[in-house]
Amino acid sequence: MNIAVLGTGMVGQALAGRLHELGHSVVVGTRDPQATLARTEPGPMGNPPFSAWHSTHSSVGLATFADAAAGADLVVNASSGAATLDVLGSAGSDNLAGKVLLDIANPLDFSAGFPPTLSVKDTDSLGEQLQRAFPKAKVVKALNTLTASLMVEPKSLGESSTVFVSGEDSAAKAMVVELLESFGHDDVIDLGGIETARGTEMLLPIWLRLMGTLGTGHFNFKVVR
Repeated sequence: MNIAVLGTGMVGQALAGRLHELGHSVVVGTRDPQATLARTEPGPMGNPPFSAWHSTHSSVGLATFADAAAGADLVVNASSGAATLDVLGSAGSDNLAGKVLLDIANPLDFSAGFPPTLSVKDTDSLGEQLQRAFPKAKVVKALNTLTASLMVEPKSLGESSTVFVSGEDSAAKAMVVELLESFGHDDVIDLGGIETARGTEMLLPIWLRLMGTLGTGHFNFKVVR
């Protein structure tokens, strides 16, 4: 499958690398490919710059947001929540129309420091905002409740854990579930329509506090029936 991963940070790198490993044709989208490759400073979390990652993943393409989305069957939004609407606007509504848009971003607001608050909650969600802004795309919310390494290698926990999907299109959700299962996720709960993304996005405040208490992001939730 041809997949565009929009975002060059830790999450985008993890997703792009794993998808390529699984045999997909992957292009990472960025605003300015040349500037992205020229950047030498570490990322926000102290991670190596994208150029260092790309030097060991040279088979993964790099293109503008629009060019990456245009050639994709599936588009993954791996941008920060605050930049998501702008990033997808740059990708272009025509390039997203009719395609599955896997949204893994969270609407985190760092304006008052850490831990961040949510810029949207209770009566709306980032997932819903995307579906309204790009009505011809098939938005599916998933993977936003765990750290990047566990998104793509959940079995590294040593135990089964739970991930969620939300979205209006059943075929789009089925495609995403198949992708999640290829990563190793064995407990995927379909919460229903895209409005249920409000719930998974609102898990982030407790997730952030658990990370602070545990001293690591290497954990996940498990729904025990």
